[in-house]
Amino acid sequence: MRNPFTGFFLLIVAIVVLIVGSSAVYTVGQTETALVLRFGEPVPGRSLVTKPGLHFKTPFIENIVYFDNRVLDVETPKQEVLSSDNNRIEVDAFLRYRIDNALLFYQAARTEQIAANQLASILNSSIRRVLGEQSMIQIVRERERERVVEKGGQKVTLPSPMSEITRLVNEEATRLGVKVIDVRVRRADLPAQISERVYSRMQTERQREAAEFRAQGAQRKQEIEAKADRDVTVLRAEAMQKSEELRGGGDADRNRIFAEAFSKDPEFFEFYRSMQAYEKGLMGNSRMILSPDSEFFRYFSNPAGNTTPRPPRAVPEPRAARP
Repeated sequence: MRNPFTGFFLLIVAIVVLIVGSSAVYTVGQTETALVLRFGEPVPGRSLVTKPGLHFKTPFIENIVYFDNRVLDVETPKQEVLSSDNNRIEVDAFLRYRIDNALLFYQAARTEQIAANQLASILNSSIRRVLGEQSMIQIVRERERERVVEKGGQKVTLPSPMSEITRLVNEEATRLGVKVIDVRVRRADLPAQISERVYSRMQTERQREAAEFRAQGAQRKQEIEAKADRDVTVLRAEAMQKSEELRGGGDADRNRIFAEAFSKDPEFFEFYRSMQAYEKGLMGNSRMILSPDSEFFRYFSNPAGNTTPRPPRAVPEPRAARP
């Protein structure tokens, strides 16, 4: 007969083995770096595990701390920076870093959140230090460009403000066991209140320039219209003068031609002028009261145009009075 305590003992042994076995193994992912600690201190010789897969450790006395080996971001809140030309500028920046030494990172910062806070503080101080030496134009337009300055008669190339900020942050971040890959200023702009005043001043200036341009345009318009009116008047006067000259010349030619024609055949000229007079005088509903022997109708009575005076009418003699 089987002893019932034997099965219970085997069950307890299996549970203990399972617990001990599960606490003696751990896994490291592709995106992780593991740090083996014994009583809170790194285990000499095998404290850092970077190879992914299944690993073993001493159960109960060793524990594992995992760190992300990917590129991490640190966002900083907006901060105001006083530029070298005494302009306040709001700067919104961020950085990317990677844990380069997990052991040093654990000793200096313990957690990623603490490291992020320290890196944000380092970034803010570096931004203030570098951008405080730049003018507003350089911060807004030339923060990614290198500058060439002249020192001691020689031209020296200075690194861009962003490169200088990255260098300063890396110097401070090295003691945290991290390597800063990139630092960027997402936006650099004037504060809202100052921006409104600047925009208002710019708007007023543009309105003044627009009013000045409109006034210049109106003045130019009046000048052009006055010149056009003057030119029209001059052209009309010249045209009238030319037309009068041409009309006078035409009248002179007409009179000359008429005079020549009259001198060649006076009778035909008289006949032609009479026909023109008949045409103009008898057109329409005109009425004329003339004597039949009038000079105007001389060609009606005689085609040759000769008029012969009629004999005077006989006047009857007065009758003698009856006795």
